Amino acid sequence: MPFSRSCRSALAVLALFAVSLVRPAVAQDDAGFQAYLPTLSAQAAAAGVSQRTIEAVFPTLTYNARVVELDRQQPESRPNAPIPAFAPYSARHVDADRINRGRTAYQRARARLAAIERETGVPESIMVAIWGHETSYGRVMGGFDLPRALASLAYEGRRRALFTEEFVATLKMMDRGIPRAKLVGSWAGAFGGPQFLPSVYLRLARDGDGDGVADIWSSDADTLASIGNYFVNAGWRPGVPWGFAVSVPAGINRSSLANRTTSPRCPRVHDRQSEWKTMAEWRALGVVPQSRTWPADDVLATLLEPDGQGATAYLLTGNYRVILDYNCSNFYALSVGLLADAVER
Repeated sequence: MPFSRSCRSALAVLALFAVSLVRPAVAQDDAGFQAYLPTLSAQAAAAGVSQRTIEAVFPTLTYNARVVELDRQQPESRPNAPIPAFAPYSARHVDADRINRGRTAYQRARARLAAIERETGVPESIMVAIWGHETSYGRVMGGFDLPRALASLAYEGRRRALFTEEFVATLKMMDRGIPRAKLVGSWAGAFGGPQFLPSVYLRLARDGDGDGVADIWSSDADTLASIGNYFVNAGWRPGVPWGFAVSVPAGINRSSLANRTTSPRCPRVHDRQSEWKTMAEWRALGVVPQSRTWPADDVLATLLEPDGQGATAYLLTGNYRVILDYNCSNFYALSVGLLADAVER
């Protein structure tokens, strides 16, 4: 089942948690949930949440079976499922409507975007493309009450450590003065224009319009500044492209290019990429860019052929890995890069 746009950022973070944190699910009902809430309340208090917030929130909480159902349907629970073709995914996510609306948003926010790019080194178009993929430029941000959803997922138990942390972070947001009415988002806890999890909001949300508030719900400037800050924190290198389409010679020895390392995070995603080589080395192998000049010879890149031999391939730099940090999916990261390129043209 494909990820919905409104929960991709949250699902990217879910992938960070090892199997050792996953607990077997038990029978779920509201009585069991209510019996669990004192434990969750004690954890919130121990983490520094105010008694005022605890007393305001906990009496309102009921079990949400729907969020648990949605969590159990996600693709990470089926790691051996076949990988589909990229081309149909790209056609849906880098379509004319999303490109045109992205160009409109890009032009409308140029003054703010240029300042954010100067400060962060993150291209304006990348920030816009993330915004477009996550929430369709602020149009689709989810409708689940976050305290109730996250408490239900913590109770369910398979990712208890993650969802307890995010539930507590939500209460800390309320302690900072953010009203409960704003704490609405995806079933997995992501919210606002960038679809940040609560813990990410507390660390990385930024004020982009100078009013002193990081309002990622209704301020485009704050949304874009927060996305830019996320990318800086994840290691974006200014002046380096995310990647580009290439043609690969038919006779290239792909077995000699195989990735021989195992990533501790999202290994299935990284296993599809080749070993790393410099641009000079790829050029010497006969790889040819389809629509741009070569970056500097010493820039490192990995090769990805998402639809196999003979179809469009991509050389991907370390900045592509930064996009994967937002959502660890090759299809997502490729589509963000391609949308950014199209928006900027």
